Amino acid sequence: MMESGTLGNTEAFMEELERYRVIAEELGLTAQQVQTSVELMAEGNTIPFIARYRKERTKELDEEQLRAIEERNQYMVQLDQRKEEVLRLIDEQGKLTEELRQKIDAATKLQTVEDLYRPYRPKRKTRASKARERGLAPLAEKMLQVTDEAPVEEEAPGYIDQEKGVETPEAAIAGAMDILAEELADDPDIRKWIREYYWNRGGLVSEAKNPEERSVYEMYYDRREPVQKMPAHRILAVNRGEREEVLKLSIEVEDEEPVIQKLESWFPKPPHRYLKEAAADSYKRLIAPSVERELRSAMTEKAEEQAIHIFAENLRKLLLQPPIRGKRVLGLDPAYRTGCKLAVVDDTGKMNEVGVIYPTPPQNKVQEAKQVVKRLVEAYAIEVIAIGNGTASRETESFVADFIRESDRDLFYVMVNEAGASVYSASKLAREEFPDLDAAQRSAVSIARRLQDPLAELVKIEPKAVGVGQYQHDVSQKRLTESLSTVVESAVNHVGVDVNTASVSLLQYVSGVNAAVAKNIIKKREELGRFTDRQELKGVPRLGAKTFEQCIGFLRIVEGQNALDKTPIHPESYAVVTALLAELDCPPEAIGTPDFNERLRQVKVEEMAEKLECGVPTLRDIIDALLRPGRDPREELPAPILRSDVLQLEDLKEGMELKGTVRNVVDFGAFVDIGLKNDGLVHISKMSERFVRHPMDVVGVGDVVDVWVLSVDHERERVSLSMVPGKV
Repeated sequence: MMESGTLGNTEAFMEELERYRVIAEELGLTAQQVQTSVELMAEGNTIPFIARYRKERTKELDEEQLRAIEERNQYMVQLDQRKEEVLRLIDEQGKLTEELRQKIDAATKLQTVEDLYRPYRPKRKTRASKARERGLAPLAEKMLQVTDEAPVEEEAPGYIDQEKGVETPEAAIAGAMDILAEELADDPDIRKWIREYYWNRGGLVSEAKNPEERSVYEMYYDRREPVQKMPAHRILAVNRGEREEVLKLSIEVEDEEPVIQKLESWFPKPPHRYLKEAAADSYKRLIAPSVERELRSAMTEKAEEQAIHIFAENLRKLLLQPPIRGKRVLGLDPAYRTGCKLAVVDDTGKMNEVGVIYPTPPQNKVQEAKQVVKRLVEAYAIEVIAIGNGTASRETESFVADFIRESDRDLFYVMVNEAGASVYSASKLAREEFPDLDAAQRSAVSIARRLQDPLAELVKIEPKAVGVGQYQHDVSQKRLTESLSTVVESAVNHVGVDVNTASVSLLQYVSGVNAAVAKNIIKKREELGRFTDRQELKGVPRLGAKTFEQCIGFLRIVEGQNALDKTPIHPESYAVVTALLAELDCPPEAIGTPDFNERLRQVKVEEMAEKLECGVPTLRDIIDALLRPGRDPREELPAPILRSDVLQLEDLKEGMELKGTVRNVVDFGAFVDIGLKNDGLVHISKMSERFVRHPMDVVGVGDVVDVWVLSVDHERERVSLSMVPGKV
């Protein structure tokens, strides 16, 4: 006979297997892939580590698929826990039937579980609960049993009770109707039907509280949009208008008759007058407001997820912009009254000198500013000038362009997205890094470094302070922070980190490494001078065996004792590399040579993997890493546009072809920097000759694109662009 504990374990195991099967079906994977992934995560493995170094076990699932598994598994675990809790709570009331248990067990959404629990949830004092206390439940039951109102009116006087507050027959009938209205509103099938009807047929209506008042929300003063199809950015826009008390919002359905018919069909017999009134009251007072709240919440959640997704994708593109390595950079943080702060940064990112010039209004000390810039350019052999794209940026750009024209040196400038630079410059981290500089000078250093290595600099800033989204202040800040942190972690591990130059800010995003371990790595580096072997990291306090396993493949030692330490090859596979070198009859010193690379390209991966007793995906990755040791994946992307002259709005003509950099991607299009004060807009309809579902399917932040001028609005200084040649 099976023991009860064993039986319980078996049931739990079967539930887990069923959960994996459901998730696999939803995501188009195998149940084994899902189970393996969940088990690997439960063992303390990070998603970047699993995606990169456990490909054989997951059958090569990528980070996106693994995160989807993690999210769905967490939801379903939460769902199972809520089911157990609801079953217990109903059972404690003595109202749990086998039919109800089966319905709760079969539920696949939290909303369904809550609907089923609704009739049993303890309520605050309601009109119905007061009516029950006054003994009117039998009269409500009588209402359901008869086909006309006469018997109800005959019995109603018998329920008059002055002490209980039932003073008239009409009051008794009204109380009974309140009971039926609440029972009708609590029916899960009714709520589900009406919720779906509203979703399919409802419209979100926005109106102005004061139609005479001018505001940015005027396009929403009298508007109705289908609930199901309303774009995310407009949902968040009207929500903000409602919060600012400019708009009034409501969900309406044009035809309510099907809803009334559905409610009346709930009654066991054709409804008489009192039942019809109870149904109408249930709908107007209880169901409609509740369903509207639920739908508004669902719409907002959907819109927030979309906004967070866009922000996350934009951030990833921004973080992975190609670095401009080996260049000496002059960083400029533009301003008017306080002047433009300067920072000279050498080719390693070290700050050499800071200063300030006043080439912009109101001072307009242009010649004096040129002398300062000339001295710095010559003294430090500056090659590129990085200009922040904030306040006074275009005036500063004109000044720099004039300087370059007059200079006999080979100079270029780049407009750098300075979003979040002010946040960084005022942070504790910046004060620790540059205690003797003021905030604006630190910002100039940050702008220069962003050009040299965007990822290394941007990780110092709270992700949501990097302005590459829409409505980031209108969404769940907790969810936004979680999503953006995941993006930063993914980007950092995708690129890899030089352990001998990385900051704490960069190291703490490496797989398995937290802030405390990152600080210990820096401290150990300061003690050693520099790391020369990956194995030395085992001596870092709190960097145990599991952390070492998770992080070491993402940490690089560029000029170490072992040539493999500068590659993404994990030390656990070094023995495979040694065996591969022996098969190719090459010494370790041959790595990177043309002859060695040619031999690698000739390898038949499946046959060699079998010979070396390793997985095909792992061997494939090893060969790729050996072909390009020290490769930075960002270098395969288009480099930032180097400019030497400025473009004026007056220079633009319809049909003119330009090259620009995508600065932001939103639901309705992309903003492209073509060298003007304001970025031009490429509307989604002008991105391709084919249908574009979302702008992100075509472009991403940092992409260099060819555009054509559609129109120029000189008054508002706006430019419309097209990415389709000849369609202007």
